[in-house]
Amino acid sequence: MQQVTVVIPNYNGKQYLKSCLESLEQQTCEPSEIILVDNGSEDGSCDYIKAEFPGVHVVMLKENTGFCHAVNVGIQKAETPYVLLLNNDTEVKPDFIEQMVQGMERHPRAFSGAAQMLQFQERSKIDDAGNYYNALGWAFARGKGKAATGYEKEQRIFASCGGAAIYRKEILDQIGLFDELHFAYLEDIDIGYRGRIYGYENWYLPKAVVYHVGSGTSGSRYNLFKIRYSSRNNVYMIYKNMPILQLILNFPLLVLGFAAKIVFFASKGYGKEYVAGIKNGISLSLEGKREGKKVKFSVKNTGSYLKIQWELWVNVVRKLCG
Repeated sequence: MQQVTVVIPNYNGKQYLKSCLESLEQQTCEPSEIILVDNGSEDGSCDYIKAEFPGVHVVMLKENTGFCHAVNVGIQKAETPYVLLLNNDTEVKPDFIEQMVQGMERHPRAFSGAAQMLQFQERSKIDDAGNYYNALGWAFARGKGKAATGYEKEQRIFASCGGAAIYRKEILDQIGLFDELHFAYLEDIDIGYRGRIYGYENWYLPKAVVYHVGSGTSGSRYNLFKIRYSSRNNVYMIYKNMPILQLILNFPLLVLGFAAKIVFFASKGYGKEYVAGIKNGISLSLEGKREGKKVKFSVKNTGSYLKIQWELWVNVVRKLCG
């Protein structure tokens, strides 16, 4: 399909690449190009790809620059209307690309589209059916661990999970690419949030199905790296995307939400790492301020901010009653 370029970031993911790339070879509509951006892997990933999948365009980076820089490199090389990001630890259904593109074309105001991500080992259960964010400062995957039969309806979401998401290239050119200060984690919520501020939509496209191993690069669900970077990036994302009045409005709930997370991670032995991440997030926000990363408030986006705020409150209820 000449409309879409697939970008796959990879870091020491050789064990997953065969399944991922073979499933892309079986697509009902071929992409214009598959670009694999390698983050300095030391497991022979690049040699393997060149030998077994010569049609894949491999970009070799000298070191691990993180998810954001890797996918930005791929996006910048894309010359198609759509860019589809796909994790290396995935396997996709034969009509995956076709369904992703058709979903975007049904929604002309869509900035991104999220696939139905199913658990690789338990394929009847959801891994991610679109991402939500709420006024407590909590980001969460919709439907995680639940039966896929309950998530077959196409609908608007807060943001798309970057593990299997399609983006409209012209909007990326307008609002900017992934923020490389994030390095990894919450960067997909951040860019989806930014798209929302500019008045665009993010959609869940359940007909596009992908099976996801999960934590294929970073390891277990809870680890020091993930916890520190998630809390760090959350503080930074809030600073970036909320104007001062919205920050003041949400401050009590944000304090409550971060406090609850501290207690939760402390119970698992990671409390110090989570707090360290918050401190790092404050420092990162100051760096972002110096680099002009904060989304500039514009009166013309007031309607978008009001819609987002309402959704931030509604998503508190969604999470607590979920």
